[in-house]
This record gives sequence, structure tokens and C-alpha cells, in this order.
Amino acid sequence: MQIRSIDWDDRRLTLTWATGETSEFPHLWLRDNCPSAFHPQTGERSFDLLSVEAALKPATAVLNDDGVEIVWAGDGHISRYNAGWLAVRRPGLRRHDPADVTPETWDAGIAAHLPSAEASDLAGGGKVLAQWMESLLRYGIARVTNVSTDAEAGRHLAESIGFLRQTNFGTVFEVVSMPDPNNQAYTSDALPLHTDLPNQELAPGIQFLHCLANEAEGGGSSFVDGYRVAESVHEADPEAFRLLSTVEIPFRFHDRDYDIRSRSPVIVLDRDGRLAEVRFSPHMADTFDLPIEVMEPYYRAFRLFMEHTRDPSLMIATRLAAGEMIVFDNRRVLHGREAFRPNTGFRHLRGFYVDRGEFRSRLRVLRRKTAPMAEAASSGALAVA
Repeated sequence: MQIRSIDWDDRRLTLTWATGETSEFPHLWLRDNCPSAFHPQTGERSFDLLSVEAALKPATAVLNDDGVEIVWAGDGHISRYNAGWLAVRRPGLRRHDPADVTPETWDAGIAAHLPSAEASDLAGGGKVLAQWMESLLRYGIARVTNVSTDAEAGRHLAESIGFLRQTNFGTVFEVVSMPDPNNQAYTSDALPLHTDLPNQELAPGIQFLHCLANEAEGGGSSFVDGYRVAESVHEADPEAFRLLSTVEIPFRFHDRDYDIRSRSPVIVLDRDGRLAEVRFSPHMADTFDLPIEVMEPYYRAFRLFMEHTRDPSLMIATRLAAGEMIVFDNRRVLHGREAFRPNTGFRHLRGFYVDRGEFRSRLRVLRRKTAPMAEAASSGALAVA
């Protein structure tokens, strides 16, 4: 993007682009983002904002072949800014983020075209892995096929994407029927649709479930898009949606060694009012302690949400096979299991969590490698004086 002209006053620099548009840049912002303000190896800002006057301004500001050159009044420091760099960082313009994928909600119809990839293709990284990760961020769920039934194969795949999140269940959890369970997942009972560990201050992000064996009668899995459920509730009853997105309820896990609690709305919105998270786990909800005037309408809203999670038109019902892995956003997609009979065969799934931030970081790095020109355009070439 080319610059046609430059002007400035005591507060801001104004650029007129070749398109005729104008952009204003506060002087302090420009000095804070001078190329020399960043460490040459780490890329972190090393500039001390208090080392200059708050009312600093240019002595001169001119266009050069690449962009803008400023000589600052006072200390005579010279800053040079690439035009492309300034264009993508104009104040008020959010910087492009390859991991900022717009969610698309889904219903049962997604079962016919669930995003899927072969484990061997993902192991190579590159475009295939990046596309699979983008699909997971878009829909909140994806599948991996032909994963080795070696117990560590799923873990290695998850670790190739990011650090595993450790919880009170460890970094790896074995979903098998146990004689002395401390969680319903470790029984053969049915598990109603839920998100994992809403009792944590920060619930785990991306969940990997690697199926090693599924020979018992029963044990089918079900998945529902929590964002679609939230939309459905909003369409049916806006007041119920308001309660579910504004009233915090208590969640709790406790056993001999732990007592972990948090409070959160079931539907979490970001500051722009968009769906950011769903926390729904009736078996980990603590006793509701809401004021009586809120309790009764809240129960109606909570029941409505539960009813929509069980709508067959919104649900994927499947039976995981040995060597298959299902990966989903635990802060969006609800998962459940039908009861199974352990005396009819062995059922063993292995689970791991990778936090959302780690997942998105990996995608950004992959896109930096697979789309270097786009990354270069975003970052721009900077000269330091």
C-alpha cells in the first residue's frame, strides 16, 4: 500500500494513502513501535515508554522509498517505518491472525462430512495439519483415522501440536471401568452430554480421545455443538439465554485429595457478545445457591438447555473404533457416552488436553511456514536507524 502524502501536528501523524484514505498515528504510538524499540533476537519490546516525554513530536517527518522517516524533536532519534507495516497496523484495524477462525455451528448433518484426516498425513505437519486444525477451530470437532493402537500413539500426536494440559487426573487419563472410580467417566454407566472439568478456573481446551479398544456391548459416543445449543435456546427463549449467560453457578470436583471449585455461567460470551465458551456438566454442578427469586427461573432455563442438548436433530451419535481419535473443543462441544457392559468386552480410551492457546500458537507457526508471503506482508520489513 503506497503513501501519497504525510502531515502532522502536535499530537498525530496523518498519512494519506494512494486510495485517498487517511490514517492517523499518535506520536507516542509511533515511538513505542519504532523498529529500534524491539530486541533484535527475541522480538520483545525493550523500549522504556517513560524514557521519552508524553508530548513528544517529530522535528521532521518525510516520505522515503519504503515508507516514512521521522527525526524526533528532543533526542534526535530517527525512526523508519515500512509503508506496508503501517498499513496493516493502522490504529483501529485489528491485526490479521491466522488462528482467528470464525466458528460455524452445526447439527446432526455434520456426521456425513465430519472434518477428518489420516494420522500419517498429520504427522508430517505442513498444509494438511494446518487445514485440519483450521477445520477443528471452525467446527469445534474433527476426526483422525488410522491411529496406531499403540498406547502412546495418540499422545505423541497431541504433543506434536502443543504441551499437554495437566489436571488432577494427570496429563493422560485412561477412560476405562475402574473398581474404585472418582469420576463417572471411570465407570460403565452412561455419561450425559457435558463439557469436562467446568470446576477448573480455566476449563481444558482441546480434548483428544484416542480409542484403543471398544469391544464391549454399548459404549457409543455422542457429540453436540454447544454453540448451536446456545443459539437454539436464544431462538426459543431469549430470557433463558440471558440467565444462562449472566448468572454464575457453582461447579465442584472433590475426592480424597482434591476439592476444586469454580463459578461460571453456562454460556460464556466475549466482550463483543459472541459465543466464547460453554460450561455444562450436570454431574459436576454443585448445589445451586442462587437467590430464591432467581432460582426458579434459572432452573427453567437450565432444563431448557439440557432439553436442547438431547435433541436428536443436533446430535452426532457414533461408535469409536480402535485406531480412531476424535478431537474436539471441550469449551464448546459437549460429549457423552451410553452405558456399556464391561463383561462383554474391553473398552479403553485415552484422553489428553491441549489448551486453546497452545493449539492456536501451533497453527500460527504452521501458517508462517506454509504461507510465508502472507506472513511477510503482515509483518513488513523494518529498517532500524
